[in-house]
Amino acid sequence: MSPEGSVRGLPEGARFAVLASGSGTNLQALLDAYPGSCAVVAGDKEGAYAFERARRAGIPAVCVGPEGFETRKAYDAALADRVAEYDVGLVVGAGYMRVLTPAFLERFPAVINVHPSLLPSFKGLRAIPRALESGAGETGVTVHYMVEEVDAGPVIRQESVKILPGDTEETLHEKLRPVEHRLLVEAVADHFLGGRE
Repeated sequence: MSPEGSVRGLPEGARFAVLASGSGTNLQALLDAYPGSCAVVAGDKEGAYAFERARRAGIPAVCVGPEGFETRKAYDAALADRVAEYDVGLVVGAGYMRVLTPAFLERFPAVINVHPSLLPSFKGLRAIPRALESGAGETGVTVHYMVEEVDAGPVIRQESVKILPGDTEETLHEKLRPVEHRLLVEAVADHFLGGRE
């Protein structure tokens, strides 16, 4: 974000894809910040509301269901083939709930992901309830480059969020969501503009 709080614009021709499996609130933050730069939204669940958000924005929505693929690698290769049709310079995991293999990761210049914890703490699924169960005083949001190991890639952006007495999964998730949106938008700019402002 610039000092005035506005989003840095992306260079002309910057194109990214978004992978999503759910409601698409992180996707919406990217669509609002960078209209015209999201080339395709892809995912694994036909009923995901993220696809509806894409359609409303006039962006192609591509569902590749995992059924019928013998291996994760075969599925990821097929998904990569579909995303590669859109000639993107970045793929953004925004609530995509599948672990990607090198069959996908190695096809693109960069793949980033947003995760609801201060990595390396609480990698993988159920990060929010595990943070609460641990008794930690804080958790946070991390945007990182994706590698084959789950939530282990280099950190791009990270910010802590306090866990207060009485916080529940729902209240903590509500505190994390706007941080996820902001950091993901900033990380996309970091990728295309070469670093933090």
